[in-house]
Amino acid sequence: MADYVIAIDQGTTSSRAIIFDKKGSIVSTGQKEHEQIFPKAGWVEHDPAEIWDNVREVIGQALSKGDLTRHDIAAVGITNQRETAVVWDKTTGKAVYNAIVWQDTRTQSIVDELAQGDVERYKSIVGLPLATYFSGTKIKWILDNVEGAREKAEAGDLLFGTTDCWVLWNLTGGTDGGVHATDVTNASRTLFMDLETLSWRDDILADFGVPKSMLPEIKSSSEVYGNVESSSLLREVPVSGILGDQQAATFGQAAFAAGESKNTYGTGNFLIFNTDTEIVHSKNGLLTTVGYKLGDQPTHYALEGSIAVTGSLIQWLRDNLGIISSAPEVEELAKSVEDNGGAYIVPAFSGLFAPYWRPDARGALVGLTRYVNKGHIARAALESTAFQTAEVIEAVNADSGVELTELKVDGGMTANDTLMQFQADILGVPVVRPVVAETTALGAAYAAGLAVGFWSGLEDLAANWQEDKRWEPNLDADERARQLRLWKKAVTKSMDWVDADVK
Repeated sequence: MADYVIAIDQGTTSSRAIIFDKKGSIVSTGQKEHEQIFPKAGWVEHDPAEIWDNVREVIGQALSKGDLTRHDIAAVGITNQRETAVVWDKTTGKAVYNAIVWQDTRTQSIVDELAQGDVERYKSIVGLPLATYFSGTKIKWILDNVEGAREKAEAGDLLFGTTDCWVLWNLTGGTDGGVHATDVTNASRTLFMDLETLSWRDDILADFGVPKSMLPEIKSSSEVYGNVESSSLLREVPVSGILGDQQAATFGQAAFAAGESKNTYGTGNFLIFNTDTEIVHSKNGLLTTVGYKLGDQPTHYALEGSIAVTGSLIQWLRDNLGIISSAPEVEELAKSVEDNGGAYIVPAFSGLFAPYWRPDARGALVGLTRYVNKGHIARAALESTAFQTAEVIEAVNADSGVELTELKVDGGMTANDTLMQFQADILGVPVVRPVVAETTALGAAYAAGLAVGFWSGLEDLAANWQEDKRWEPNLDADERARQLRLWKKAVTKSMDWVDADVK
């Protein structure tokens, strides 16, 4: 009997393969970064061929490091950067253009055109405002701007998918019978899926000018989609779980019930609050999304607070400014000063996401005096992540009517004690990290394993969750209020920047 499940985590900056045992513990890992392509200001792209090559390589790395073969693997799960759009030719298997990444803002004119003055035009149906963030406008841009793409699409030769779909199609055979499917969580990030019926909306597709033939079949998050093709190291292993990265992290945190939540600290930050089988429409700038669906069981929904720039701000300090030479150095630099020196960074590189949804915003560094040094800037960068999270949780509390009593956290930035302590301080509630911080890959593994009987049910998964570390708040209420007031003032300085003359 196979003793392990492998999860493919196709993320914004890298692709990983992680093998888990029945207790949800990591056995081995493979990881490889891919190029971040910035053709113009506001444009962010990835090479789909490079991503697929890297996925194959990291599968090999994980199997090799674990001294395992396909016979040891019960199932394959996939998790992914959600809104990133790939359009490819089903006859050649090649993308017609680079993947347009979720952070990309080039489609603002398409948003404006479709909105007709109301960005919430489709929100009651799909749970999302019209924004550059989601896949739908990216597909339209490719069809409108890549020579011959629209003709090929209308002839039925082009396929669209988020990167889970791209990996699944290639993994199950590509041009030779590859499965063209996605799960409900990824489908709910396109602007095209009806949250109630879990089906594509013909009327919205017509408004966007996107042929329905391009779209993948919508499946649950946990079922056998197909088997890995014969030339792969994982040949004949069933691919049986797909969850968008933030929903996967929530599942990996065992936040299965109404009122449970998690916050992932990655390239961006994403807080998901489980609303069970109820579709809750936010009045405070949050998104309504699908949380998970296991086979033919009822669909679980969630509210989400999406923050575009958190971990990528630290990368910016490293790669663009050269203030640090590696990401972990930011904590030591931040600890060289007692506070932020009055400086605040609002990292609105892609506009502001939740709870503001202001595409006209751009990054701002405010409160500068001659006193401020690079230590203060490093600290302000970390604090901006915590401040943005605090605003999202404020919105969740208002929408749900229930005050959050503790925050479960995961993702790479949770290794930063300074950030986690400040997060607890600025929220006024404990922050809790699990033993297995790789909850995104773990959630995909769980979904895949459930479908093939590797785990018997959610109780098995909940029993695996263990607390690793807890940070208790130690900031008094007056100081917390003062800092949040100054942060909100800083946010206003980033708004109204983009106009007709700003590129």
